[in-house]
Amino acid sequence: MNLVVFFLVVVGLSPAAEALDNGLALKPTMGWLHWERFMCNTDCDHDPDNCISERLYMQMADVMVKEGWKEAGYEYVCIDDCWPSLQRDTQGRLQADPNRFPGGIKKLADYVHSKGLKLGIYADVGKTTCAGYPGSQGSYEVDAQTFADWDVDLLKFDGCFMDWKLLGEGYINMSKALNKTGKSILYSCEWPLYEWPFHQPNYTAIRETCNHWRNFDDVFDSWNSIKSILDWTALHQDIIVPSAGPGGWNDPDMLVIGNFGLSHDQEESQMALWAIMAAPLLMSNDLRNICPRSKALLLNKHIIEISQDSLGKQGSRTAKTNSFEVWERPLSKGRLAVAVLNKQEIGGPRGFPISGIPGWKICDPQCTVTQILPEYKEMGVQTKQSNIVLSVNPSGTALVTITPIAGDLRRLHKLLWEKLSVRRIYTESL
Repeated sequence: MNLVVFFLVVVGLSPAAEALDNGLALKPTMGWLHWERFMCNTDCDHDPDNCISERLYMQMADVMVKEGWKEAGYEYVCIDDCWPSLQRDTQGRLQADPNRFPGGIKKLADYVHSKGLKLGIYADVGKTTCAGYPGSQGSYEVDAQTFADWDVDLLKFDGCFMDWKLLGEGYINMSKALNKTGKSILYSCEWPLYEWPFHQPNYTAIRETCNHWRNFDDVFDSWNSIKSILDWTALHQDIIVPSAGPGGWNDPDMLVIGNFGLSHDQEESQMALWAIMAAPLLMSNDLRNICPRSKALLLNKHIIEISQDSLGKQGSRTAKTNSFEVWERPLSKGRLAVAVLNKQEIGGPRGFPISGIPGWKICDPQCTVTQILPEYKEMGVQTKQSNIVLSVNPSGTALVTITPIAGDLRRLHKLLWEKLSVRRIYTESL
């Protein structure tokens, strides 16, 4: 048994609750989602290249296959709000806007599937969607069957315009309705997002119902937005981290890499921290026109390997000192992924001693260290006494992996026990 898994069991760290039993999202979902970049642009007469239409998703699917996104693991092309007609059809079913989706959703799904990709769609647990289109309340079974008939692969289910006390019932009913269709449809919920203002959500029930779930505010194309998501996640990590694992994940919202609001260092921080958090990697950008540096970051195979690690454990913030934050994620084969975030937004690069990482204890008697960001670098064999200093740019992140080298097994057991049994967050005042 893997040492990290062994000690998680021995010391009684809370395992993830039982996941939704649909066999999906065994690793964090990867794909593309329209909302943050394209929002509710329905003006196809004046802006045909950027409006919410079947053409947009077909073009994204084409690019994802042609330019290596599919090969890297990005497999879902996801529609968000504003796709439907404002009225249901005569049989009470949702229908796509006929002008913007003249072929209908089934034809679009067939096109996306022909590329070896999967199609995601959007609906709402309430009477209307956030943008005012028909919601699913009172029509859960009808809508679930409609999505299955269209051969849709993912449902993002929002929570606007719903009494928060009825949210749980609504999300559970749609989950049951989806499973009843017999079609494998990944279920992305926003249940806890809409409950947190009133009380702490029941993450056991959420994990049993959904494949991933939003907890906090919508992401914006800004560094302040990314920071607010990280701060919220760290503040609530003792509650939300135990719920994550194969079949169900905490969703901090879309990757906005390749847009307008982040510097490259800030893009690297979002990519690194989303991988540490075992978050779905759902890009919201224009893949038809993305800068090469942002594209290379999103396609970085070493970061994607951390995101998709088979152990399936979400990482957490383990240290906070001198305007640095340390985030650690246990990986398979006893390895550790570490992101060191420089929260300072003035001056130049600053050094962070690798010995300041709480998990550095596993480097005894020896370990190998690989730096992934800001540039790939094999740092070779190290010991607990090594004095490596990581250089981290303002608002940037150094991302490394640490692999213990087997030595005195009993000594390694002792060090892992010290690391895993305490469950403390190492925090120092600024």
